[in-house]
Amino acid sequence: MTLFASMRRLLQIPLLILAMLLFGAIGLYLLTGEPFLKCFYWAFILLSTVGSAEPPLDSKTIIFVLVWLSCSLGVFAYSGFMFGQFLVNSDLRSILERRQMEKRIQRVSGHFIICGYGRMGQELCDYLYRRRQPFVVIDENVDVFTAEMREDQWMVIEGDATQDEVLKAAGIDRARALTTVLPTDADNLYVVLSARLLSKSLQIVARAGDDRAAAKMTQAGATRVINPLSSGAIRMARYMLSPSIENFVEVTESEGVDWEIADVQVTENSPLVGRKLKDTSLRDVGVMVLGVCRSSGEKHFPPNGDVQILAGDDMFAFGSAESLAQLAELVEGEAAS
Repeated sequence: MTLFASMRRLLQIPLLILAMLLFGAIGLYLLTGEPFLKCFYWAFILLSTVGSAEPPLDSKTIIFVLVWLSCSLGVFAYSGFMFGQFLVNSDLRSILERRQMEKRIQRVSGHFIICGYGRMGQELCDYLYRRRQPFVVIDENVDVFTAEMREDQWMVIEGDATQDEVLKAAGIDRARALTTVLPTDADNLYVVLSARLLSKSLQIVARAGDDRAAAKMTQAGATRVINPLSSGAIRMARYMLSPSIENFVEVTESEGVDWEIADVQVTENSPLVGRKLKDTSLRDVGVMVLGVCRSSGEKHFPPNGDVQILAGDDMFAFGSAESLAQLAELVEGEAAS
């Protein structure tokens, strides 16, 4: 049940009671000729069973009061049943949890958005969770959101990721990247197009089932398109040719390992801009630069010590999580070397 539907059901309870009070007040007003406010007060006293005052009684008024109270008590009992069912079904708790989650999503920035919680979506989320990266999961099927997710404080949205409103609710304007792994290429293409229209600078990674779909997603604005079958086959071939290298990559990606490979972009404010690699202290902090890719497309793999660092460069580095965190601060201009 959606948040709007739950709130609408809850709002029906006081509206039903108010409607019966107004009906009783109007009836007493027509029968007794007393002021409407006084008749409303009588209706409230009668319905609440306080019984401290009652209207002037004649045969018509008595019949009206009996019929009206019979109907009102039925409505009152029905409202009590609705409210009890509302609490028993944990709708109130669900509403409060969703409101709290909406506030958390509104506060987060630099996060990742995962569209689709299928098999690939689960792997992506587990990977980000193990590395303590903020992310928001979007899926139409509420059944995929388990109690373990709530316990682990995952940020989730029940909705259609192809809708602009859902992407905005996930904070796409503040997100670092978006990945769409929905079941069909058509849905993934639609998400790519919607996301690119909402954010021109967002990194978008999409899954495609074939080369034609991949080409269309690239044209629609995807930064990178992955074909799981093709990527899996290539990785299997690499494993056959160089099993030790693939084992090394798997170790760097495994849980609990302190060192990994990272891709960071040098900003204009970075103290590294204009300096040669050999003149930096990156090796002293435990960072090994594996490659440098210029914004112009020029690549240095592996780079020699005379390569000058420029603003906009993508640096591919290897090191411990702590040392890579220091590198990220340097290239973003948040620390001095």
